[in-house]
Amino acid sequence: MILVIIGLVGMTVAQLPSFAFRTPADYIAQMEVIHAKYDPAIGAGAVAILERLQIFNIFTAWWFSALLVLLVTSIIVCTLNRTPKLWRTSAEIRVVQPDPFYNPILPDRAALSGVDVEAIRIALRRSHFHIREAEVDGTHYLYGYRHRWTKLATLISHLGLILFLVAAAVTSRFGFESGILLTNGESQPVTAIGSKDLLVVKSFGFTDPTAADGTVLDYTTDLAVYRDGELLARKVIRVNDPLSVAGFTFHQNGFRPAPDIVIRDAHGQPLWDGPVALDDSVAGSPHGVMSVPGENNIGLEMLLSKAKDGTTGILFLPYRATGLNPDGTPITESLTPFFVPVGGVAGSADTDFYVQLLDIQNATILVAKEDPGQGIVWFAFLSLITGLLITFYLPRRRIWARLDPSGELRIVGRSDRYVDFRREFGRLLDDLVAARQPPAPVG
Repeated sequence: MILVIIGLVGMTVAQLPSFAFRTPADYIAQMEVIHAKYDPAIGAGAVAILERLQIFNIFTAWWFSALLVLLVTSIIVCTLNRTPKLWRTSAEIRVVQPDPFYNPILPDRAALSGVDVEAIRIALRRSHFHIREAEVDGTHYLYGYRHRWTKLATLISHLGLILFLVAAAVTSRFGFESGILLTNGESQPVTAIGSKDLLVVKSFGFTDPTAADGTVLDYTTDLAVYRDGELLARKVIRVNDPLSVAGFTFHQNGFRPAPDIVIRDAHGQPLWDGPVALDDSVAGSPHGVMSVPGENNIGLEMLLSKAKDGTTGILFLPYRATGLNPDGTPITESLTPFFVPVGGVAGSADTDFYVQLLDIQNATILVAKEDPGQGIVWFAFLSLITGLLITFYLPRRRIWARLDPSGELRIVGRSDRYVDFRREFGRLLDDLVAARQPPAPVG
């Protein structure tokens, strides 16, 4: 119950993405997003306390892992405790039962006469029962059973539960997940530079074709994956149709606008030529930042917007870095902004370069996942479903029959739950009644 409550908290409270733990800078940046969301409601102090309690990374917190270990231990101990009894119940077969066991006033009992041993065997076999027999002092005992080992299926189900938790732990500790933003023709490493067997992904183009009414029909990316310059795989991925290669799976996750710009210096020499993804938003409008190559301490903020006449373009907000604050953040000086429509050229009065906006493309957002627990999850799912199917669809049935020397038959039927055994028991009794021999004539 504690894990359920904590899980609900983890699904309600914003959690830090996995890439936030790659570097201290990434962590600080993502915590700023958390503060911006929750500070107005509960205050910065409360957010700091929740941060120390690892509420914003519940599913990777040490205490959550400890609770999972406790749950796994509990399931294992419970299973081990039940296993000897389950084994005895399935393995031990008692053909001979005491006389009070056959009392017909108890439920699921019956008594009749005129049936011989062979007729009982035939009736049990017709109902697909395996038979064991014994004879004591002239009384013949028969025991019929079906699905003898079904009780042990609960061990398979419990194994599935344990494996689910093990898979979660393996994925949490050894898995990898990261978002990748790629403009058309851009390449990026999947993991940190210097990692063993480093993979590089390249986008050959993102498309979002639309219908006549403007409805988007699809989102696709022509994606290639390389290792050491060698092409490993290439595929047009779309939502729910990822590319899997070298232990990683690349999912189509979204897209962002990417203005295709050319920056030239005062002499017309290109400083930058290519698309730049707007990976943020300000007041609901796509926003991005880039530094200008060749221009010391000059950067550009870009905001997708429209001019007063409705022309779509980019509002450029140039700035100059003049120093550093005590916390390491840059001190900036805002320069004169300028607007560039699609196909236009403009620059700031405070800089000696100008920008040409060729087009506004789309950059693709991918999610790269390495999930070492995935195989365990599938095996856990198979174990859980197999155990449940056996338990519900193959319940154990048992029949005890006692035929005394006088010819009277006492019969008992038992079954596990989840089966209409009364109907099956009734059919068996019908077969026995039909097999009765007429009484011998008197005199």
